[in-house]
Amino acid sequence: MVKKLLLIFIFSIYVFANEKNMPSIVDLTWLKQNISNSNLVLLDLRKKELYEKDHIKNAVNIPALENLFAEKFFMPNIEQLQELFSNAGIKNDSLVVAYDDGSFIWSARLYWILEILGHNNVGVLNVGYKNWEENTLALSSKPFIPKKSNFTPRVDNTKVQTKLSTLLSIGKKTIIDGRKESHYLGKESIAKRFGHIPTAQNYACTQNYQVTSTGNKIKNLDELKTVYKDIPKDKEIILYCDGGADAALNYIVLQELGYKASVYDGSWAEWGNDEAVPIENPSL
Repeated sequence: MVKKLLLIFIFSIYVFANEKNMPSIVDLTWLKQNISNSNLVLLDLRKKELYEKDHIKNAVNIPALENLFAEKFFMPNIEQLQELFSNAGIKNDSLVVAYDDGSFIWSARLYWILEILGHNNVGVLNVGYKNWEENTLALSSKPFIPKKSNFTPRVDNTKVQTKLSTLLSIGKKTIIDGRKESHYLGKESIAKRFGHIPTAQNYACTQNYQVTSTGNKIKNLDELKTVYKDIPKDKEIILYCDGGADAALNYIVLQELGYKASVYDGSWAEWGNDEAVPIENPSL
């Protein structure tokens, strides 16, 4: 009986920790309403020098390129990420909101990584930094140092793919290339080979947001539903790009639209440099 109660207790904790209590795409109204929530953790993914100029008050700076990528654009190891998020003050019940310069790929990368580590209460701000009316949010130039927490990862492997699993999925799952068209067509490449993974369809991550005179903003779901209307929902989706950031933005949007998606960690930076795996190059 005691053992049964203990199992129920553990299961309840797990379900609670994985329950989504906030939007994945956060608007300014939600952020303003929750800005004083003691469980809110704000993360600024911009470069340190931009953060030091000014940032949303009480936001913690995690420069994306230095912290969310290991060698060759792979995800950092679990120990590094556990320390990073503990230092940022993220607890199991934290509501995490990430923002960046309006490219959205850096905040999306962080979102995807946190979900892999079992933290589902995370969202990305739907506008780039300062793309709002003056005095909407309190700003500061003083770095915010949060109280260190004990972030506990609960790894979810269903949200990440490898080179092998991607190779085995060709012709079986939907594969989406999130790079710009010139890379997909084989006219440009960050790798020694040019082109794309066989059967991959091109949906550049830039289709997910609109560029305005004041900055960028993620499109609403009705507009995004139109963008992805030709993708069937009866197949799982594998996403990739150059290094896993652009694909993470597609990942968030497709999840919100009801698709089951995961990201190939390593992406074209790995695939395009491996002569052993197939490619298609429309430019030849």
